[in-house]
Amino acid sequence: MKVLAVSGSPRKGGNSDVLCDRFLEGAKEAGHKVEKINLAGKNISPCIACYACRDDGACVFKDDMPEILDKLIDADVIVLAAPVYFYSMNAQMKIMIDRCLPRYTEIRDKDFYFIVTAADPEHSAADGTIEGLRGYLRCLPGAAEKGIIYGTGTWDKGDVYKHPSFDQAYQTGKEV
Repeated sequence: MKVLAVSGSPRKGGNSDVLCDRFLEGAKEAGHKVEKINLAGKNISPCIACYACRDDGACVFKDDMPEILDKLIDADVIVLAAPVYFYSMNAQMKIMIDRCLPRYTEIRDKDFYFIVTAADPEHSAADGTIEGLRGYLRCLPGAAEKGIIYGTGTWDKGDVYKHPSFDQAYQTGKEV
C-alpha cells in the first residue's frame, strides 16, 4: 500500500513531525511504500472561496497544492499530523485541508490516522483538532478513521522522544 503522511508541523523535527517519521518507519518495515509531505516547506495560499475551481477543477492559485492533491488522491493510507495550537489545529494543516476543495471528492476510500501533539498533557486538549480533522473526513467519500496517536504533554521540541507516542507511532505504522 501507499502510505502518505502529511506533517503540519511548522518546525522540522518538531514533535508531530517526529511522530510522522516513526509511523512511516513502521509502515516501511511492514513493506509499504511511504512518503511524507512537510507542509511547512510548501507554498500553499489559503482558499478565498471564489469557487473558480467548480469550472474545471483547477484553483486560481498557482502554488504547491496541485501536487499535494495528486498525492492525497493516489495514497491508500493517509496520516494527518497536526500540532495543537490554542486547542485547535494549526494553520498549515487547516490551509491544506481547505485547499482540497477543487478535488476533494477524488480523495475517496482512504484509511486515515491522526497524530496530534500538544503541550497540555490531557488528551482532551486535542478535541478541537480531532473534531476539525473528523470534519474533513466527513466530506471525503469512503474515508475511514483508523486511529489516533496522542502526543499530549509534549511542549519542547524533542519531548516526544521520551513519550509513549514515540513507540505507539512506530507500532501503528507497522500494523497498517
